[in-house]
Amino acid sequence: MGTIKLNKIRTYSYHGCLIEEGKIGSDYSVDLEIKTDLRKSCMSDNLEDTVDYVLLNSIVVEEMAIRSNLLEHVAQRIITRVFSEIPEVSRILLAVSKLNPPIGGDVEAVTVELEEYRS
Repeated sequence: MGTIKLNKIRTYSYHGCLIEEGKIGSDYSVDLEIKTDLRKSCMSDNLEDTVDYVLLNSIVVEEMAIRSNLLEHVAQRIITRVFSEIPEVSRILLAVSKLNPPIGGDVEAVTVELEEYRS
């Protein structure tokens, strides 16, 4: 098994329960880690023998563009899509962070982290 990580994917998205969050938007950061078998691609040096991180990034960006009230919801959509579109992925660790959240305090980020294994 091997690991592919996409760190700090930045998006400007419109998630949140407040009406203002849906209108104004906010900065987000997403960390995605997947487990997959990398033995074949290590030997072949061919993109078709691995999980394409361009596809992983596009899934994250597309799902982050769809408004959700909760970070948990958008995180689960990302996980569901990765498992659906990339059968080689056996495990996903995903963190979705809202930067400078409007919670009335000096908080750098609020993060939801989910980990799932292919069933």
